[in-house]
Amino acid sequence: MPEPETLAFTCNGTAVELAVPPGESLLGVLREHLGVMSAKDGCAPQGQCGCCTVLVDGDARVACVTPASRVAGRAVTTVEGLDPARRNELVECFLDAGASQCGFCTPGIVMRAAAALAKGRTSPAAIDRALAAHLCRCTGWRTILTAVTAAAVDAEPARHRPRRDLDAASRRAALEGGNAQQVSSEAVLGDAGFADDTAPRDALVGVPLPPGGATLSMTVNAAGIDWVVADSLYEARHAAGKTQGRRTTLEDRPPLTLPPLPDGRGVRLATSWVEPAFLEPDASWCAPGGTPASPLANGGAFGAKRGSLAPRAARELAGRLGRTVRVVLAREDTVRLGPKRPPMAAAAAFEAPARVRIAGVVARGGASAFATVPTAWPYALAVDASWEAVDVPGPPTSPDLRAAGLAEHTVLIEGALAAAGTDRSTLVRDERVAVVLLDACAGAPSGACAGARAVVDAETGAVREIEVRVAAGDPLDEVVLRSYATGAAHMALGWVCAESVAVDPATGEVQDLTIRSFGVVRAKDTPPITVAVVDEPGPPLAGSSDAVFAAVAAATWNALAVAEGERPETFPARSTRAARLLRR
Repeated sequence: MPEPETLAFTCNGTAVELAVPPGESLLGVLREHLGVMSAKDGCAPQGQCGCCTVLVDGDARVACVTPASRVAGRAVTTVEGLDPARRNELVECFLDAGASQCGFCTPGIVMRAAAALAKGRTSPAAIDRALAAHLCRCTGWRTILTAVTAAAVDAEPARHRPRRDLDAASRRAALEGGNAQQVSSEAVLGDAGFADDTAPRDALVGVPLPPGGATLSMTVNAAGIDWVVADSLYEARHAAGKTQGRRTTLEDRPPLTLPPLPDGRGVRLATSWVEPAFLEPDASWCAPGGTPASPLANGGAFGAKRGSLAPRAARELAGRLGRTVRVVLAREDTVRLGPKRPPMAAAAAFEAPARVRIAGVVARGGASAFATVPTAWPYALAVDASWEAVDVPGPPTSPDLRAAGLAEHTVLIEGALAAAGTDRSTLVRDERVAVVLLDACAGAPSGACAGARAVVDAETGAVREIEVRVAAGDPLDEVVLRSYATGAAHMALGWVCAESVAVDPATGEVQDLTIRSFGVVRAKDTPPITVAVVDEPGPPLAGSSDAVFAAVAAATWNALAVAEGERPETFPARSTRAARLLRR
């Protein structure tokens, strides 16, 4: 290891002087040396997600690509060092708008917003430019835009706003995320107990050994893969030869072949590999004989972390080495090793008077999500679905991902009904569903339901607006319910039009490893999303955002078919004008 160098600068008004290894980033200094956990490592050192944004002499900087040596003699500010009045106003605006869910990305966005507001950059165009440096997977962006705009105009001081029941808000968030979740000021500021934030900094650190990685350090097999273990994160990654994120030129395409249409009628669809793209990479830590820290923390990662290898690896490594071990996956590790939405290819056709037949194939690892037809309940409609589980070279898949199976069935059923010119209103089972019907409808297993409409500009082909209606029993907190619905709508739009990762069909290795290569729809390209909450009696129902995801995906697919004059048969629908606009 190279000899450390002395670095002196000011952090949140306090002079610090410490020895850091050459090449260490500002993010590494903040988190690993100073214990400042509000700066998050979402993609380091890609500089593409914005989660580690701090101020350097008042200007917003992405800390993971800022060499520590460049802040010598300068002033670094994190959320802890912001003017309390400005920080509190931003936090309240984020809470009011539902602009923070898991809270991992929001400290960086708060810092960027604070810098922009301090410089008087409050116009919609300036806010758009500021948000371009960030990625948020949970909220769908529209609520963040609302929050930052409210802070810019300072419409109402926080102390005059009516107080919400944040306990009820947290209960609704937990119902939607499938995991304990808090809605609070602390969550907005990133202090929601993320696994790597709570890990002892004197613990050993384990990182996955990347393909072709060479190391002179300790390598231990745990949870089925090799881990490089060292005294610090810098040493472990340096020894492992961390794989740098890349965007491949390999064409991404659905891995399964479209089946023929039954009797030449109906609809067909093949879906691609899609990265869940949660912002917090997998992490855990465990003391010998202890219980490993959960990688879920303040959110469920859309189901993608339910089978995370991090806790098992932390427990096994701690047991073998007799010391507390902190396991940290980089963004590239999470993409290579984490589960994807199961690709599928299917055909569906409507048969009068009230039957849809579906036949298709699905990647084996996620096939259990397709074993039942949860979307049959909104309509008095028989659905005969036949799925064959097949082996597909590629990353692992999971049946736990948001609306897996539910969304695919919904899209195929609604597509078949639309292609046949069926009056869907004649198939509605009860009045409750009729309230949310719109152009596509889906129901979650809990009984929560949602309807959606996508408006596509006939001239440009752009998706101009998404309308959602959601019924989830007692809303508990409408701000949170709308926030989750907005995020699900944003994710559904991306699934239909923009999102995919390239996978080598021969080796099954994921080739797109940069966070910006996943195709997540950007802030400035996200259309207005309006969410109406249906006021209904009864207990709160879980999973309404899954129903929103399914309904918006189906509505968007049908709208694209009308706007393009033909129905796209792959997700993402690359041939459409909407897709080209969203992936510019």
